[in-house]
Amino acid sequence: MARNILVVEDDRNISDLIRMYLEKEGFDVRIAYDGGKAVEEYDRQAPDMVLLDIMLPVMDGWSVCAHIREKAKTPIIMLTAKSEVNDRITGLEMGADDYLVKPFEMKELMARINAVLRRSEIPDDTRKRLVFDKLEINLDSYELLVDGKKVDTPPKELELLYHLASTPNRVYTRNQLLDEVWGFDYFGDSRTVAAFFSYIFYINNSMFFVYWIYF
Repeated sequence: MARNILVVEDDRNISDLIRMYLEKEGFDVRIAYDGGKAVEEYDRQAPDMVLLDIMLPVMDGWSVCAHIREKAKTPIIMLTAKSEVNDRITGLEMGADDYLVKPFEMKELMARINAVLRRSEIPDDTRKRLVFDKLEINLDSYELLVDGKKVDTPPKELELLYHLASTPNRVYTRNQLLDEVWGFDYFGDSRTVAAFFSYIFYINNSMFFVYWIYF
């Protein structure tokens, strides 16, 4: 059965081009030209992935992303002209799985789509749970608990935190983290790691983990 992708993009030239490439690769595609329609389409039938622009009429991409994350962990790739690190951190904070800056090549988009879909299919029996004094990282339920309280954490941040916590005293390079957490098939910007770390330290400033990463 073909995978279904919801493309949320108000520029019809871009959305039509994305649809053409996705359908050529065997995906079923639905298009929403504004944030309100995106929410309606998602609620009507949850897709396998959402390609989400940020600057949208009716309802912006941040709000659409938040709506989706309230309901499910559907993979989301943000498509935007905003390239600043703070905007990337915001996207990750809202729960996006990846972030692609316009203009982009369709080959790179397809590579990212396939990589994110593969990551979302990790078998349940490979997920684990780490428990420390005041911290629990649970990849079975994808939950982070600090002092018994749940801390909302997007999936990729949780996977990165789990990977680091499960290998204490190890020194990582940026490329090692990309390979081991994002996968060898990741085609994104290596600065993504820095953005994820900024967000992890932001939400988890009460934790007492020290990581050494060579950038």
